[in-house]
Amino acid sequence: MITISQILENLIKQKPFVESALVEGLINISALARQLKPEIEKISRKEVTEASIIMALKRFVEHMDVSMHRKIEKATKSFGDIIVRSNLCDFTFKHSDTLIEKQSVLIKKLTTEKEVFYTISSGVFETTIVISSNFESEVKQIFKEEQLISSSTSISSITLRLPKDNIKIPGLYYHIFKQIAWEGISVLEAISTTNELSIILKDKDVDRAFSVIKRSYA
Repeated sequence: MITISQILENLIKQKPFVESALVEGLINISALARQLKPEIEKISRKEVTEASIIMALKRFVEHMDVSMHRKIEKATKSFGDIIVRSNLCDFTFKHSDTLIEKQSVLIKKLTTEKEVFYTISSGVFETTIVISSNFESEVKQIFKEEQLISSSTSISSITLRLPKDNIKIPGLYYHIFKQIAWEGISVLEAISTTNELSIILKDKDVDRAFSVIKRSYA
């Protein structure tokens, strides 16, 4: 038989912002228990008391504080440099039989450029190129016969150097994006390699996002 604690954990994990706010002590546990009570009773098919839900919530918070929050906090202290790059633009093209060939042409032109920033992210149906703005005209020329889905200018990137064991820490990326989301900042693109995460933002948001990240992980 499923327990109140198991039901509660499943419900909370469907609400990641609630989970984080609980761990950080930002939510009134009694009020949350009252809100969750009808749903818990529906799933368990029996009446439960608010006191039992409150007790389960307190145990959940204690568990999360040890198993996730502290691990993430320790990992963020191991972050390397935070690198900001401005004067970027991006283009998203629909996949075609000739798109990879055009990418090869672009990469060949960039091989002698040491200072240029560029990333190419290929999805199932489309590919996005983020590149330094001084290559905007080059991209437009090379890909002029491809179907452009969207493009943006006046964007910047914030690149985080992650600890080597970051892939073993559940919730690390969520913890980073949560801080940015709570400030009402929109992320245009997120590009990652094994030990790096680049967040693409509008120029108007980059200073505020940098301050949030620096304050959270310094």
